[in-house]
Amino acid sequence: MSLHLIIGDKLLSSWSLRGALALDLTGAPYTEELIKLGQPDTRERLLKHSPTGKVPLLKSVHGTIADSLAIAEYLAEQFPDAGLWPKDTAARAQARSACAQMHAGFFAMRGNMPFDLSRDAPLSPTPPEVQADIERMLALWAECRAVATETGPFLFGGATLADAFFAPIAVRLRTYQVKLPAVDEAYVETVYQWPSFKAWQKAGLEEIGQ
Repeated sequence: MSLHLIIGDKLLSSWSLRGALALDLTGAPYTEELIKLGQPDTRERLLKHSPTGKVPLLKSVHGTIADSLAIAEYLAEQFPDAGLWPKDTAARAQARSACAQMHAGFFAMRGNMPFDLSRDAPLSPTPPEVQADIERMLALWAECRAVATETGPFLFGGATLADAFFAPIAVRLRTYQVKLPAVDEAYVETVYQWPSFKAWQKAGLEEIGQ
């Protein structure tokens, strides 16, 4: 299957990271095209691929798929043996619920803690609505762990689409130096040691000054 992922800057595009991690979970080969964001011609270049004008975009034999959640579901359907969602029904339902909540919420965290792989400074002061988002996020992670049926350091044991969706949150929590309970700090470290994430992080940091 021919798969071509269109992304924004690896340093700054959290949604692009989700799409790339989802693709890496399939184990399938794919090509990648980076369109630098915030440039005079960015929107024009993106509109050549999709009317959304946003990243990520996945080009496949079945057409162009916009939006990271749609990309995730498409890949799970096309690669059923790759285990993108947990095998257990209850765990799989919780994983989908968690990803949907991430996709549709946490606006205070997103707005006040922009994704930037190079950042290393706390948010000061932390607005109450951001703190509420952080606390809800940690509770959501706990809800995932509570129904996991497999062992391992990721939310459901082994790496799944849930981890692809929450990797950018792990980045925010670390780069903004948020103090975390040990179990959540361990999960953030798991994300940072994930080979797929490490490759993305390395490439993102190399974009600085380009």
